[in-house]
Amino acid sequence: MTSVRRAAAVLVAALLVLTAAAEARAAGYRYWSFWDRSGDRWTYATQGPASERPDDGSVRGFRFAVSTDSSDADRPRGAADFGSICAKTPAKAGTKRVALVLDFGTRADAPSGESPPATRTVCARVSPDASTAEALAVAAKPLRYDSNALLCAIAGYPARGCGEQVAADEKPSPGAAPKDDGPSLGLPLGIGVVAVLGGAAFWQARRRRDA
Repeated sequence: MTSVRRAAAVLVAALLVLTAAAEARAAGYRYWSFWDRSGDRWTYATQGPASERPDDGSVRGFRFAVSTDSSDADRPRGAADFGSICAKTPAKAGTKRVALVLDFGTRADAPSGESPPATRTVCARVSPDASTAEALAVAAKPLRYDSNALLCAIAGYPARGCGEQVAADEKPSPGAAPKDDGPSLGLPLGIGVVAVLGGAAFWQARRRRDA
């Protein structure tokens, strides 16, 4: 029975590996995420840009990338200091200034046939009650929204698509060669290994009974 138990343990381990591989192929989405800046840290915004009304001196960020949810979303890159971004936009009575960091992502995250612009920062001067979406509209036209008011494009990027679903593990590292869109061999090979191990355990147990 010891050999059978050992084989069973191997089977369980193989199944756990396969389960992890299947989870790695969980679907993600290509979209613009929205971030609040507090001190020297980015935090995923709890409100949408259309409903959030930042104070004068606020810093807000947008990042285009592929992610499964807010827990693994990529943060905006680059400088995010209000004083630097709005240095050439002096304060003016009856208005507020909102610093925006616009990170268009990497080539790995770009839709097929498109190249992301360089990350940019802009200082939007808007009315005191303006939302982040209104500040974005002032500083980063053209914007594109879908019929559900989902932000699809900033400054015209990307030219098409909106929150489309993609395989999270098809996101290559920056600079890596594009992946083949064909089926992964990992799962079929793993199933084959499990079948072989299962067969070996069965025949070993049968031989012991017949001995």
